[in-house]
Amino acid sequence: MDATELVHAIQTLNAEDSFRPRLDAQQWRVFCQYLTRHELRSGDLLIKQGDHDRTVYFLGQGSLQVFVTGAAPGASRIAILRAGSVLGEPGLFADGPRMANVEAMTPCVVWALRLPRFEELAARVPQVAVEVVRAAGALMAQRMRANMLRQIPSA
Repeated sequence: MDATELVHAIQTLNAEDSFRPRLDAQQWRVFCQYLTRHELRSGDLLIKQGDHDRTVYFLGQGSLQVFVTGAAPGASRIAILRAGSVLGEPGLFADGPRMANVEAMTPCVVWALRLPRFEELAARVPQVAVEVVRAAGALMAQRMRANMLRQIPSA
């Protein structure tokens, strides 16, 4: 899988919490140069709850489950992510512990944007970096709203 397939997966994902940067084809090509490709086997842990990591991941192929440890029975699974999903976006904004575990449910291809590479992108092509931050912030806000709504008991 090359980065072109990743961009297609991101652009065609039909989910409320989709990552939607306003990038043209050339800007996507530039952005993808800052990503590194990784393959996961089913059962591999990509993110461990409590770890400190400033990496954002883009799921190119496969499916991932997001879950927390220490939750009430039946409340541990937060989400299942499909190709085109973005995860770990809070790492762009703050150095804090990861809030959940992320595990491969199937073989996956993920693309990583590590903080030093993002900082390099911001220095070299600030308009692309600003758009990535805007889209990641919008995604994070949408997920926060959805999580807050889930915690409100219905009458």
